Amino acid sequence: MHLRAETPDQGKGNMTKTKEMTTKPSEPEKVDAYMSRLKHPLAKVVEELRHIILSTNKEIGEEIKWNAPTFFYAGQMKPTDPKEYRRYLVVFNLFKQDCIRLVFPSGAKVKDKSGLLEGDYADGRRLAMFYSPREVKSKEKALCAVITKWLKVLEK
Repeated sequence: MHLRAETPDQGKGNMTKTKEMTTKPSEPEKVDAYMSRLKHPLAKVVEELRHIILSTNKEIGEEIKWNAPTFFYAGQMKPTDPKEYRRYLVVFNLFKQDCIRLVFPSGAKVKDKSGLLEGDYADGRRLAMFYSPREVKSKEKALCAVITKWLKVLEK
């Protein structure tokens, strides 16, 4: 969806110039359908993490991308190269059967000091690992903090 946002005219204080802004619609019904078909030993962990991620901020949307639930900033943003994936916050990686991995494509920008985000990948991605519902509870505060920090550093 494209929106036009008014911006202040240079030095005059009146709103005359416009710039393109885009939003991205959330697709919870597609994620619900995916979740209803999910055959994973840690499906309950996936559902709990989904709830935490979405409840952290009302401007987080969801969709199925890369064959898994994916979360993104759904609010207004300047158009960017889609291959930069700037909107994307976190992607579930459900490959392992004993662990749910959350992939934060831009995790390095967050400067996480809690220890939640692991790895030092050259492309800036970071991972968070969850092995049980108990671990979800113990890491919930750190997960919410990382998401909140990411929304603050996001170039909108």
